[in-house]
Amino acid sequence: MSAGRSATISRKTAETDIQLTLCLDGAGATKIKSGVGFFDHMLHHIAYHGMFDMELTATGDLHVDLHHTVEDVGICFGQALKQALGDKVGICRYGFFMLPMDEALASVVVDLSGRSYVVYSNPLSNRHAGSFALDLVEVFLRAVADRCGMNLHVSVTGTDPHHCAEAIFKGLGKALRRAVALDPRSKVAPSTKGVLE
Repeated sequence: MSAGRSATISRKTAETDIQLTLCLDGAGATKIKSGVGFFDHMLHHIAYHGMFDMELTATGDLHVDLHHTVEDVGICFGQALKQALGDKVGICRYGFFMLPMDEALASVVVDLSGRSYVVYSNPLSNRHAGSFALDLVEVFLRAVADRCGMNLHVSVTGTDPHHCAEAIFKGLGKALRRAVALDPRSKVAPSTKGVLE
């Protein structure tokens, strides 16, 4: 795990037990084990394309549903982002990316404003990528945005569920990479209010 802006979050409930370490100034190195193979694959995309180092160990009540594990990992990831960003002095704040994957096209736009708001447009609700319900993508994104305090706009078009989900997660990594990047010309929080919270 690289040094730099980083955070470690632990969350233990009756439903999940999660430890997540995130470094924003990494190289995309990951050790991810949530118990949900497809979800691990998607989280790896965020880290790789965001150039974040991430270690995650999660155990959850997968015999009940995947929902609790996916949502709680999103909570931890959002908390880690917020903690690693600190006072946000010098960050670019905004990030966006349009990512094609074969027939799928995802648009992901991020504002690390401190205010949580999600606009999510996905024509593939009630669809699955393998055994992974694509409705859980929105559950994860809302948990991340809520705990980080970010504005997040996501839309995707396409016909292959796997491609659509993968385009979203890769696009999120790319957009976050731009948003958390340090602007060498800025020495303040990127807001006319003087603070982002």
